[in-house]
Amino acid sequence: MSPIHPKKLLNSKWTKVNVVHKLKHFSVIKAEYDEQQNVIECIIRAEINAQEFAIDWRDLKNSQLWKVGWQ
Repeated sequence: MSPIHPKKLLNSKWTKVNVVHKLKHFSVIKAEYDEQQNVIECIIRAEINAQEFAIDWRDLKNSQLWKVGWQ
């Protein structure tokens, strides 16, 4: 599990372990929180073509799917 705190999501960089359609490097461009400071929306952007995807931020903790930083 990769350590990530929900408050530090915005602008964090990620590398997808299983590359699909040459989409490998991503940045979190939006993290929205509710009144209890729980993440309710997380949007990542592919660096190669600026495609945006909504994901469950907890998936970023799975080291079989994501690595912290650009590698």
